[in-house]
Amino acid sequence: MAIKNIVLVHGNFVDGSGWHAVYDHLTADGYRAAVVQNPTLSLGGDVAATHQVLDSLDGPAVLVGHSYGGVVITEAGNHPRVAALVYITAFAPDTGESVSSLIADPPPGAPVPPILPPVNGLLLLDRDKFAAAFAADVPEKLAAFMADSQVPGGVEALGGAVTEPAWRSKPSWYLVATDDHMIPPAAQRAMSERAKATVTETPGSHAVFVSRPAVVAAVISQAAQAMNGQPWTPHESLTPAAISRPGQ
Repeated sequence: MAIKNIVLVHGNFVDGSGWHAVYDHLTADGYRAAVVQNPTLSLGGDVAATHQVLDSLDGPAVLVGHSYGGVVITEAGNHPRVAALVYITAFAPDTGESVSSLIADPPPGAPVPPILPPVNGLLLLDRDKFAAAFAADVPEKLAAFMADSQVPGGVEALGGAVTEPAWRSKPSWYLVATDDHMIPPAAQRAMSERAKATVTETPGSHAVFVSRPAVVAAVISQAAQAMNGQPWTPHESLTPAAISRPGQ
């Protein structure tokens, strides 16, 4: 069956509304896009929320995750309706890995996310450092709103370990944001290479799905077209600074 379904999974500290502009691009191109409102309290709960959306579909889907949402799609992507995975500047863990384990030993000079100490098992980013760390290329007023409307993330979610990474059995695509100060680009490249993903690199912050939605939508469309057996030519949004390269 031709793939027309796209399922979008957000990460920590934001909710599904951040996908709005990407959703608009995808639906304008004829895709049926669904947004998962995962609670981000535990990996198991977020996988269950994603499965609920996948269960409601009428055919195969491309499953997309941003940031911590990459952990969710790595586990939830084993669902039989998932044909391919797309990581948007996201974690792509292997068996037994979690966000907590992947960020435990940052290399010297790597940016450290400004995560505040947990309160009642919940985490937030420092509001005053939110824009620089998460959304440096987002308009100032919007970045301030994102900082003030953060969704608390669960410590349990960050510690949720993957049991069976879907990228081992299903094709994947990865968008590296080269100006990301939450997940270092070098870590993104290492995870995408390990997953043998088709990689696109683009200038952009961690919030690239907000700041460059056309590029994000083009990468998702590339995955869907490839799975549909259609020849793919670079979308006009994929400038010379954002062109894909096949995985190894």
